Amino acid sequence: MIIFPAIDLKDGHCVRLKRGEMASATVFNDDPAAQALEFQNAGFSWLHCVDLNGAFDGRSVNAEAVKAIRAAITLPIQLGGGIRDLKGIEAWLEAGITRVILGTIALTNPTLVKEAARAFPGKIVVGADAKGGKIATEGWAETSEVTPIELGKRFEDAGVAAVLFTDVDRDGLLKGVNVGATAALAAALTIPVIASGGVGGIEDIKALVAEPNIEGVVVGRALYDGRIDPAEALKIAGKQ
Repeated sequence: MIIFPAIDLKDGHCVRLKRGEMASATVFNDDPAAQALEFQNAGFSWLHCVDLNGAFDGRSVNAEAVKAIRAAITLPIQLGGGIRDLKGIEAWLEAGITRVILGTIALTNPTLVKEAARAFPGKIVVGADAKGGKIATEGWAETSEVTPIELGKRFEDAGVAAVLFTDVDRDGLLKGVNVGATAALAAALTIPVIASGGVGGIEDIKALVAEPNIEGVVVGRALYDGRIDPAEALKIAGKQ
């Protein structure tokens, strides 16, 4: 199982939010590229990056910070936030981003996501962000009536690399990942699932490793706060 250390970008800084609320941002590093290098040196094999401003604005806002991160490390990067069209997807892939996360348009324009998955095999991740069990969009500001399983099933056999499931209600709170909902989604889909939201300790890693079809887990605040030791987490994840 892959441990994805998270860098969330707000106004060029590396931050963490609580429940996706921009006003709750805590700055953990003013130099995102340096933070990315720390994660690489700790032994992680991937980096998860989100342009928070972009998610709300519907366009890439923290592009310079992302490019600085890309230049600083050799790890593959998956990037989300404000990427809403084929031109934007292609531009980021050409800039060295390994996988692009598509959240809002997965709900509003699934045809475009399927087109992107065909054009860029293995490069597209569907973002399934849930509030109260229903998919949230536009930087988690809007909530639909669609469930994560319903959204994921729309992309079966479309060629997407993974479904990134985030429990927004737990995100940034360190109260534990939603193992039940993540496992249910993973069981319902043939697409690999990545867990996110609420990881608070090593027990979350252990619980997720035991579940089938979970490709990885995004870890943010628990790494910044020192609640999870990278070496221990990587050792547990490596057993799957």
